[in-house]
Amino acid sequence: MSGGGAKVREALAWLERHGTKRTRDGMARYGIVAPKAFGVTVSALQGLAKRLGRDHGLALSLWETGWYEARMLAAFVDDPAQVRLAQMNRWVRDFDNWAIVDTVCFQLFDRVPHAWSRVDAWSRRKGEFQKRAAFALVAGLALHDKRAPDERFLHALTLIERAAPDDRNFVKKGVSWALRVLGRRNRALNAAAVETAKRLAASTDASSRWIGKGAVKELTSPMVQKRLSAKRKASP
Repeated sequence: MSGGGAKVREALAWLERHGTKRTRDGMARYGIVAPKAFGVTVSALQGLAKRLGRDHGLALSLWETGWYEARMLAAFVDDPAQVRLAQMNRWVRDFDNWAIVDTVCFQLFDRVPHAWSRVDAWSRRKGEFQKRAAFALVAGLALHDKRAPDERFLHALTLIERAAPDDRNFVKKGVSWALRVLGRRNRALNAAAVETAKRLAASTDASSRWIGKGAVKELTSPMVQKRLSAKRKASP
């Protein structure tokens, strides 16, 4: 067996040893449904990932096992510079719970050069978790892509508004998350996000109203406005 295969076996054995029924039960309480799960905490996975280091080949092999924790670990150990478009599209098809979506998009995919092209593409997907991925990616990019121009996020607002009527739980919450994080990026985007949120809050559609009202409340709050003022003062 190759060295890569040995690494996968060792990782799976470690996951099996550290899995507990208590953690599996906790996953169920948080709506994380995974057909194959050991029951390992995220903090333990992050500790293992730190010891393993970046390893693109290992990440690909871990993903193929189908185990929930192995796929979470893959997101932590993969090298964003080596992730190709085909891999992103292949993995998104496998997304089957919100935790995998958010971890992969927020810890890996938002650092990949192809990330922005996937926002548009995935926002049109039919599957609940595949569509959520577009908006988890927007949230990750809003926090981590320091060089992206505002125009990209302004376009994302049109995708957010278009998806807001989708009342499936994990889509709706993903759209809400994207809108709120985007609106905390800077003053200009805050104003644009609040404008979008107010339109949604006035909608006759229940899902849109829920997203809009929550975003207006958060993005106009004194705490968010204070942070935005501090960011502006700190800018060169």
